[in-house]
Amino acid sequence: MTDPTPPDAAAPSPTEPADHIVVYVDGASSGNPGPCGCAAVAKTVGGETLIEKARAFGPATNNVAEYQGLLLGLEVAAALNARRLTIRSDSQLLVRQLAGEYRVRSPHLKPLWRRARNMLGPFETVEIEHIPRGQNTEADALARKALEKARQVDAELPPEARKRPQPKTFRLK
Repeated sequence: MTDPTPPDAAAPSPTEPADHIVVYVDGASSGNPGPCGCAAVAKTVGGETLIEKARAFGPATNNVAEYQGLLLGLEVAAALNARRLTIRSDSQLLVRQLAGEYRVRSPHLKPLWRRARNMLGPFETVEIEHIPRGQNTEADALARKALEKARQVDAELPPEARKRPQPKTFRLK
């Protein structure tokens, strides 16, 4: 005889809208700027992991890596068709800039901030929370794995092929 009770809320498929998704995001860099990794872990409100994604890139700064983690998390939430979204990050700067408490002054962060704000549009509600690093261990571990991949790729490149920031020049008037 089969159990007449419906199964617990299963992970939503990409075509079935998810009511509420919690996305943990993180970024890491080696050097500032240097090789980077970012990650996003999407979970149900009950804590069940739905999707884990990571990306290696660089060179970039740690703040860019944090924003790339956020963008990756927003992509994941959009793919799950989430209606309500909670974003959790251990980057106080990212959280406060996205919440509008801090201005985005850095020219290289402004386009990332704009893109993130645009990506928030389809969600009915969005909450963003600053959490201690110890509560972001899964996204942190994935970002570090991606960072290691970026380091390997960087180490394999000949020196002339590596992207390096242009030295700043100053003129006295």
